[in-house]
Amino acid sequence: MSERSRWIDLDGAVNVRDLGGLPTADGRATRRGRVLRSDNLQDLTVADVRLLLDDYELKNVIDLRSDAEVELEGPGPLARIPTITLHHLSLFTEGGRHTDVAADNPKEPVAAGVDADKVLPWQNAAGPEHDRSTGHYLGYLEERPDSVVAALRVMTRTDGASLVHCAAGKDRTGVVCALALEASGVTREAIVADYAQTGDRLEAILRRLRSSDTYAADLDSRPADSHRPHASIMEKFFARMDERHGGPMTWLASNGWTDEDTDAIRERLIG
Repeated sequence: MSERSRWIDLDGAVNVRDLGGLPTADGRATRRGRVLRSDNLQDLTVADVRLLLDDYELKNVIDLRSDAEVELEGPGPLARIPTITLHHLSLFTEGGRHTDVAADNPKEPVAAGVDADKVLPWQNAAGPEHDRSTGHYLGYLEERPDSVVAALRVMTRTDGASLVHCAAGKDRTGVVCALALEASGVTREAIVADYAQTGDRLEAILRRLRSSDTYAADLDSRPADSHRPHASIMEKFFARMDERHGGPMTWLASNGWTDEDTDAIRERLIG
């Protein structure tokens, strides 16, 4: 990672960046090497793993994928590293042993096995694209507030860096990172810009996911640009949180987040 860029260049993942270097409302900035965000980690090379261990002292991986995705894709090479702790914190209500179909559409019966067409957060949603994305983002909070709060608490750990990821590193990862940055005091403008920055790597992200049977059919069912993380989507998400919950911090507090948690994440990310 260069001094001018937060991107981390790996061979086996394309949407990897450091949440350091973002401005806070009080004129400071987030610290580098504390929290990383990424797309799917299935293809990490030996060199990639070594870089994360040596340059970032990676200790904790927050996996936001559904049970179905983990079942279909596997945990990835970092699961074999004894010094790394994996935290599987799905943002879906898992409808069965292998599927989250009930979370996507509660009126549908739970399938007996893995339904690869139901493992992505945007599946079967209706309405304009921005409203659809915002609706899913709010759905994560409604369905799995426990996972969201637990993910933020992992980020407060002092034993090396934490890395949060899902499939594309865009939607589920975007929401969790946005809330972590909000709790840390980062400006809304910077949070929105970080969310939208994934768009710089969108073509490479979609190319990677299309190489997997788990994601290919679903991705091909929609135009590529419909996956783009427009800044207005995150702006609308924050506006809905402000309207419905009195803001992200009030929502976090109503789900068990404490002042001590806020102090810990700010100490970790800001210092």
